[in-house]
Amino acid sequence: MSTTTTPGLGLAANPVAGVIRIAFAALSLAAVIGSFTHSAASGPVNPFNFFGYFTIQNNLLMAVVLAIVALRSLRGRAPSLGWSLARGFAVSYIAVVGLVYNTLLVGVDGGASLPWTNFVMHVLFPIIGVLDWIIFTDRVTLPWRTFWWVLIYPAVWTIVILIRGATDGWVPYPFLNPANGYGVVALYCLGVVVAFLASAAMIYWISRIRPGIDQR
Repeated sequence: MSTTTTPGLGLAANPVAGVIRIAFAALSLAAVIGSFTHSAASGPVNPFNFFGYFTIQNNLLMAVVLAIVALRSLRGRAPSLGWSLARGFAVSYIAVVGLVYNTLLVGVDGGASLPWTNFVMHVLFPIIGVLDWIIFTDRVTLPWRTFWWVLIYPAVWTIVILIRGATDGWVPYPFLNPANGYGVVALYCLGVVVAFLASAAMIYWISRIRPGIDQR
């Protein structure tokens, strides 16, 4: 009896691996819901504020991408460039979430209003995202011509936040507060851009030293 294996799926085609991926995606979603309901129990929650946190947005993004990629692998679907980029960018973003929070924002709410949700969204899920990218090679090698695309979403998010900070006074993180001076904000933003580029470079590099299948 022979066993047929889809090239490039590797461990990710294992049903147990797929279930683990989906379980972690569900845990991240539960953390977001838990934070929202806990905040709502204390009073009205402005959804534009709650979902304006980069942490919240990227835990949701990573959860959705991880679940979809898991289902595609379990169904034997070959990796595509589009989903490989989505997964790679999501991992890059969630890694920066963990890095920035644990270096600049420890003790700040950051959208996670409970200790366990804070741990899941700022520590556990960033680690899981990076490990998933390293271990499971159900992806194509990311072309360098797409490298700069990783900055599009963070740039749009930052512009929106700065506009909100200058108009209604709300900012999700202290280092983005215009009251500190736009020079200070610009320096922090530059540092975060460097973090995004370093994170993305790591993701692209890993896709080469542990390549998946070539795009067909």
